Amino acid sequence: MSQLKRRTVLQALSLAPLAAAWSPLTAWAQATTLKISHQFPGGTLEEGDFRDRLCRMFAAEVQKRSNGSLKFEIYPGSSLMKTNAQFSSMRKGALDLSLVPLSYAGGEVPEVNIGLMPGLVPSYEVGAAWKNAEVGKELNKLLLDKGIVVVSWIWQAGGVASRTKAVVDPDDVKGMKIRGGSREVDLVLKAAGAAVVSLPSNEIYAAMQTGAMEAAMTSSTSLISFRLEEVSKFLTSGRGQSYWYMFEPLMMSKTIFDKLTKDQQNTIMTVGAELEAFAIKAAKQDDIAVATVYEKKGAKVVDLNAATVKKWQAIARTTAWKDYADKNENCAKLLKLAEKLL
Repeated sequence: MSQLKRRTVLQALSLAPLAAAWSPLTAWAQATTLKISHQFPGGTLEEGDFRDRLCRMFAAEVQKRSNGSLKFEIYPGSSLMKTNAQFSSMRKGALDLSLVPLSYAGGEVPEVNIGLMPGLVPSYEVGAAWKNAEVGKELNKLLLDKGIVVVSWIWQAGGVASRTKAVVDPDDVKGMKIRGGSREVDLVLKAAGAAVVSLPSNEIYAAMQTGAMEAAMTSSTSLISFRLEEVSKFLTSGRGQSYWYMFEPLMMSKTIFDKLTKDQQNTIMTVGAELEAFAIKAAKQDDIAVATVYEKKGAKVVDLNAATVKKWQAIARTTAWKDYADKNENCAKLLKLAEKLL
């Protein structure tokens, strides 16, 4: 072999590994670390807020099934970025995954407010049915168009923590400074005579502690995790009956998802779907556990009945539902499809 030819072969061999290393698909297939952000308190695989636990279970199982080609870093308590920035960041590809109430993005994508529409989801069973029903398929399609992949469909019932009196009937909120959690819930509260306060769930404690807010509607898990029993004297629980079910999925940036191999994508979606049963079970357990937590602190715990739920639903139909349907054709369509499951 001539010296020139030998040099050419050696150069080709030396560049080959570099070419492989610089291939985007190869790089992602070798090892990728994805970041999961959420606003809830951090814990472990076995203990703590079930939403944080779900993220950790998801990360561990996907890493195992992908043979380490996918790894994860979890950032609880809004430690990576502010709560309300997560959805937008996923759309831009600046955040990989987040578990966040979908309705928080209502200002950016009005259609997603259906995820916290008072009276529209009457039970966990109906919420779970959304995924494969027409409403779920349309919502999923909309989110994909907006750059979001729904990995786990998670629903949670909500309750009310209050400093001053129990919130049961709509009349109870007259003149009360209360947090609803979404534009649609706020519309119902305003119609019932409340003064609405808007803030993320991780800011409720401080607002109630200072008296800037008298009551807050939030999920049973958040009622526990954010220690609101320390600043409350009354609890309306979500066990059994609730007019307040929230869609709080584990989501992923489509930009990031599309960079993965087919096997990695399938692993993520499979594990995400498998964890939905854990989420329902854990949410139901928290609906019961929250009552015990508040009773131990001396708070008075009350429950809702079907007649009371219907009072709230009646207000919701003429306020929140109407307002939502009037926004655009997509909203009207989603609402109509959701009503089919009632």
